[in-house]
Formats: sequence, structure tokens, C-alpha cells
Amino acid sequence: MSITEHELEIKLEGVEDPDIGEDIVSLGLVNDVRIEDETARISLAFNAPYAPSELELGNRVREVIEDAGLEPDLRAHVDEEHGFDQEVLPRVRNVIAVSSGKGGVGKTTVAANLAAGLQKRGAMVGLLDADIHGPNVPQILPVESDPGVTPNEEIVPPRSDGVRVISMGMMMEDEDDPAILRGPMVNKFMMKFLEGVEWGRLDYLIVDLPPGTGDATLNLLQSMPVTGSVVVTTPQEMALDDTRKGIQMFNKHDTPVLGVVENMSSFVCPSCGDQHGLFGTGGADTIVDRYDVPLLGRIPIHPDFGADGSEGALVKDDDSEVQDSLEDVVGEIADRIGEQNRRKVSENVTHEPTNKLPTETED
Repeated sequence: MSITEHELEIKLEGVEDPDIGEDIVSLGLVNDVRIEDETARISLAFNAPYAPSELELGNRVREVIEDAGLEPDLRAHVDEEHGFDQEVLPRVRNVIAVSSGKGGVGKTTVAANLAAGLQKRGAMVGLLDADIHGPNVPQILPVESDPGVTPNEEIVPPRSDGVRVISMGMMMEDEDDPAILRGPMVNKFMMKFLEGVEWGRLDYLIVDLPPGTGDATLNLLQSMPVTGSVVVTTPQEMALDDTRKGIQMFNKHDTPVLGVVENMSSFVCPSCGDQHGLFGTGGADTIVDRYDVPLLGRIPIHPDFGADGSEGALVKDDDSEVQDSLEDVVGEIADRIGEQNRRKVSENVTHEPTNKLPTETED
């Protein structure tokens, strides 16, 4: 005798979210269960495509379905009832701000490799270089064409090996020209980038913020539905002091801090492979302990991954010795995005069994 939809849902209560510590049904992460022709169609309130933890949760759901003698058909769906903004950037699932308290810590390099790393996993990704005065993204992710313009005068971002990129650096006649702009003009360019770019459908929009806690950063936090922020620092005490200020800024604007990336954590000798803590060790741990935020990873100093970055995303370079560290950071950030989104669902949805299946997208 075939299992019923209610019985299958009860079995799904045995699948626990490893980050939150409760089962996916109690958390409201199961939108709908439907069985048709020996196929179980399950709608899940997941919103972090290709995050390792959500992929694993999906595999565990499939195992439950297959153990029940059914074929699994999983979909992912979230909307306003789950707590997600559907008005600002409705075709962008997650906006991730990458910030630093001061310049020169490798923030842009981390942002570019995060975007490229998520795209490498299969996600649709855009990268907005919001560092108006220091637009360095095109140096790391050189684009394949000039920006386009739609009939509605929206900017169409060019691509860099699959990542859609827009940057003030593309608006300069010469790459060495300085962006000499006062506050109102900076805000004007920022709003054009926020409202006047046709990104298409994106799983992740990575925003490389200007360093510090100035107007441009505050305007972005007030204008976009930011899923969470990634703070980049180095082990040096001066950088850590500014990092604390950045975290406080995000906390005051109710923007979740996904965690801290410690760049230049140690020097990897290219000859012998030994690591040396040139700027001290464990500096980010003090931030993690004080503000109760995750350490997303440590990236060593290496000749092909300095503070100024390099042409091309090393997360895609199989010959780079720092590729593994970068992939670990990308996976950890994706998992924290998934956890943040699932917690949002659990706070906004009271689970009630239903047979109504909403319009969905494939997971």
C-alpha cells in the first residue's frame, strides 16, 4: 500500500537542519508534499542555491523519499510569506555585501573570488563594484565586452567568465583616471548602479562595498534587501580595530553579519611551503569571540594572491596553491547564507500541512 502525503511528511520530520538543530518540518521549510504517480513532489523553502549544507539537506530528503518507495522531485520556493522582499530587485535571490573597515586588506579580491566561486558551483552570479573611488574589480575579473544599454536605458552588465560585472572602472576613459567625485555624485552613481542595472535572474549579487563606514555603504544598506555581510580583515591590530567598527555599523542597521574572512593570515613560502605569521596570528579570533560571528576562513599571503589581487579569479585556477582555501571560504559563506535564509523562514512561517503547491523553481 502506497504511503500517504501526511505519512511522508511525518517521515520528513526526521531530517534535521544541522545549523539550526531542528527538523525541517517544524522549521516551516517544507512548503508542500504531493504524491502523484509514485513521484513525491516536495517544495522546500530553500534560497541558497549550491550551498553545500542545502545540497546535503536535499540529499537527505531524497533518501527519505526513496526509502518510502517513491521517486523524488524537489523544488525550491520562497516569497513574501517567508519574509523575502519581492519589490526591490525581485529577480535577485540574495544580496551579499563584502566590506572592510579599511582599504588594502584584500576585500575586492575576496569579493571577486566569492562571485567566481559561486558561479563555478553552478549559480547565476552578479558582481557590483560599489567602491566608486577605487573600482578594482575589472582588474581581477576582466570583462569580455563593454556594458550594453536596454531601450529603457538600463545598463546591461558584461560578463567575466560567466559572472555579470558592473563597475565604475568601466565608465573611465583610462584605467588610471581618478574618480574625483563629491558625496552627492557618489550617491548618484550608486543609485544608478542599484536601480538602473538589468541583472536578469541571479542567485547571488555580490556587492563590493567601499572601505569604511561612509555614506555610500549606508545608502546601500538602506536601499537594498541585503541578505548578509561578509567582513574582510587582516590579523593586524589596526585592521581589526576598523573591522569592529564595521561590524557595529551592520548591527545598528539590522544587517546580519555572515562572518569574518581573515586575509593575509600567514605567508606561504613558495619554495618550501612553510607558513609564517608575518602580521601576527589569530587576530580574527578576537572579533569572532567578542561579536559572536563565525570565522569564515583564513586565506594565506601568496605571490599570486596579494592585497592587490591578480588578473583572474584564483578560485578557478586549478594550479593555484590558494585555490583550496578560497573554495572553503566560498562554501562556508554559501552555508551561512543558507542558514540565515532558513532562520528567516522559521521566524516568518508557522508550519501548517497543506496540499497547495505554489509556483516554484527547480532546486
